[in-house]
Amino acid sequence: MLLDETGLINERFHSEFAPAEAMDALWAAGWRHFGQHFFRYNFGIHAGRVMRVLPLRIDLARFTFSKSQRRNLRRNSGLELTIGRLGATEESRRLFERHRLRFAEGKPERLEDFVPATALASPCEAFQLSVREGGRLVAESYFDLGKRSASSVFAMFDPAITAAGLGIFTLLKEIEHSLDLGLDHFYLGYAYDGESFYDYKKRFRASEYFDWKDNWREFRNG
Repeated sequence: MLLDETGLINERFHSEFAPAEAMDALWAAGWRHFGQHFFRYNFGIHAGRVMRVLPLRIDLARFTFSKSQRRNLRRNSGLELTIGRLGATEESRRLFERHRLRFAEGKPERLEDFVPATALASPCEAFQLSVREGGRLVAESYFDLGKRSASSVFAMFDPAITAAGLGIFTLLKEIEHSLDLGLDHFYLGYAYDGESFYDYKKRFRASEYFDWKDNWREFRNG
């Protein structure tokens, strides 16, 4: 799938505070943020290739879980899950150090490059979802809330536990939480129009992509 020609977009700004309504508007215009650093771009380089960037979101009013997603939720239903205000811990950083070893390209360096250490340092309302097995932290994800939407920021899991699909599990629980709150949209972040490690974001029903011309259009994978 290819986007229409739009020209190069590569914009960024810094903000210490953005109200909930502003976050909704920024996400709807293709913006992302890590901490107080906001950015949007419509081309990226992956595996030595220039690819078009696809901002993706779910229309929650039309969303249903697929069979495989329901299996994932059932498989991990015995894990301890908590959702609370952003507050990364030393345990979080140790998990990040294990998680980052998964990457052969674009290996993340620090957890703080994606999320601030505390909720007070975030420009918007930020939360973390923690998953434990036998008291041990095995997965953690971070997401933001606007007024009518939520956005996934970053997720990590113990690479020694691959069969459980914990990366998808935390994303599914964020979507479930957004449904419980009655929100309109859940933003999945960026993917590419070509094959990449972001392709898991393309497997959700009722997904839409931003065409970089101020329109969200129905996304059909394949």
